[in-house]
Amino acid sequence: MKKAFTMLELVFVLVVIGILAAVMIPQMQSTKLREAAIQLVSHIRYTQHLAMVDDKFDSNDTNWYKSRWQIIFGKNNRTGGELAYSIYSDSPNYGGSASQGEIAIDPADMSKILSGGSSAFDMTNEKANIKLNLGISYDIDTETSDLMKGGCAGQVRLTFDHLGRPIQGTINGFTKSYEVNKLIQTRCDIVLTSPEGNVTIAIEPETGYAHILDS
Repeated sequence: MKKAFTMLELVFVLVVIGILAAVMIPQMQSTKLREAAIQLVSHIRYTQHLAMVDDKFDSNDTNWYKSRWQIIFGKNNRTGGELAYSIYSDSPNYGGSASQGEIAIDPADMSKILSGGSSAFDMTNEKANIKLNLGISYDIDTETSDLMKGGCAGQVRLTFDHLGRPIQGTINGFTKSYEVNKLIQTRCDIVLTSPEGNVTIAIEPETGYAHILDS
C-alpha cells in the first residue's frame, strides 16, 4: 500500500513554509540604505589598505605625510547637491581637495575613479563613479555637518597612517606627521540617513576596523 500525505499534513507543511518565508524574506531583501552602508564600509577598508601598502613616506619631502590616503565626503554643486565621497591621496600640491589626478582608480572598473564628485571634480565627468554619489544612487540625505560622530565628530574626512590607524582632521594643514590628539581615540561613527531610516558605520580606534553596527 502506498503511503501519502494527508490533506491535514499538507496544510501544516504549507503553514510552516509560510511562517518561515514571512520571517526570512524581509531579512534577505536588500535595501538601498543597506547597500550604501556595505559599499561605504568596503571603500573605507580599501582606503585603509591603500594607506598601508602606499604609505607615502619620502625622506626628501618634509611634507610627505600630507599625501596620506583619505576618504572625504562632500555636498556641493559639483556633486549635484547630493552627498558624495572620494578616495584620494593629496599629492603633489597638498591642496586639501580631491582633484581628478589624485583620486584612486576603481579596482572593479579601471575606467572609473573612486569619486562621486568633489569640490574640485565634477560628477558628470565620464570617469566619475555615480555609485559613490550616495544621494543620487542610494537616496542618502545626510548633511555633511552631521555625518560623522563620536571620535571624529564634526569632520568630513578620514585619513589612515601606514599602520592603518585612523586620523581625524584636514592633514594638509598639519605641520608634522602626527599632530597632538589627531589619532582617533574613541570610536568614529558615520551615520547614513535615508527615507528608509538610518544605519551607523563604526570605525574603531587604533585598528581602524570598519563595520556596520547592528540596529
